[in-house]
Amino acid sequence: MRVVDDHFDVALVIPLQGPAGIFGPSCEACAELAAEEVNREGGVLGRQVRFVVVDGGRSPRRVAETVDALVTSGAVAAVTGWHISAVRQAIAPRVTGRVPYVYTPLYEGGERTPGVFLVGETPSQQLLPSMRWMATELGVRRWCVVGDDYVWPRGSAAVARRYARASGAEICDEVFVRLGTERYGEVLRRVERSGAEAVLMLLVGDDAVQFNRAFARAGLDQQVLRLSTLMEENMLLASGADSTRGLFASAGFFDSLATSDSLDFIGRFSARYGPEAPVLNSLGESCYEGVRLLVQLVRRAGSLDVDRICAVADTVGYDGPRGAVQLRGRHLEQRVYLARADSMDFEVLDQLTPTRA
Repeated sequence: MRVVDDHFDVALVIPLQGPAGIFGPSCEACAELAAEEVNREGGVLGRQVRFVVVDGGRSPRRVAETVDALVTSGAVAAVTGWHISAVRQAIAPRVTGRVPYVYTPLYEGGERTPGVFLVGETPSQQLLPSMRWMATELGVRRWCVVGDDYVWPRGSAAVARRYARASGAEICDEVFVRLGTERYGEVLRRVERSGAEAVLMLLVGDDAVQFNRAFARAGLDQQVLRLSTLMEENMLLASGADSTRGLFASAGFFDSLATSDSLDFIGRFSARYGPEAPVLNSLGESCYEGVRLLVQLVRRAGSLDVDRICAVADTVGYDGPRGAVQLRGRHLEQRVYLARADSMDFEVLDQLTPTRA
């Protein structure tokens, strides 16, 4: 364990630039709230939690090099945070077996690196149940995928294709764009030509904002629905009320989720940060979950030894903003909800039942 003035130092890897930078402030605020609460409880093995913030919005190679250097020098004893899957795939081989790594975002599934623990929703919890709900409730069978060109969108699209084949749905077209894309004219023409009834949006942050605006300007929101597993409150506000017609999202947490656990968390967040608080959202909240899960793992193991943590991992659970959660196969089992954009907010419609492709 890294101990400096009785501190337990953790690399908090969050996006401070690029398309995902839009929700970086919320990620940091939620993680800090969790650390403050943990420290009031006595910390981790008697040490106070403290973060070394790493900009996860840079290239995966640069982020991984920074994290590797921090771990090698003993500057941090663990890693957590929200960052895209390409960054996770660069970090994981460098830290495996050395320090615990709690990855907080929703992701494409399949991560098996020893010592990596996953907070976020996977396609069987989130994407597939949402597609099934929209088929049953809205009659949606024909889909067009629009995603950023990296591992999470492509992996999620592959799962959606398998599900479509098994359920009688159809993926009519798939379009992948570079991160940071601002012009979607040709993409929208392909959506229109595909004859899809809904678009599966696998776009990050500002990319999704630009797509939503272009989608509405083209009038496609009058006839084609949208589903995103990454759409959150910052992106909704940035898209604007005129760009959110027919937009659905699924997540383990929404700011409008009216459960006792979520309302209690929202109250604590508001009390801590006041009227100038960053916009609360599922992606930022996942960083709160990441800190809480990391703390529970270390406390249960009584050590920062990765092998000992792995040995006790499936006995770890806790009550948090997402309700009662439990670690199984190093993934967090949790409730997931479907919501519809209602102007500048989300209306939670239903709790989803996990689905296998």
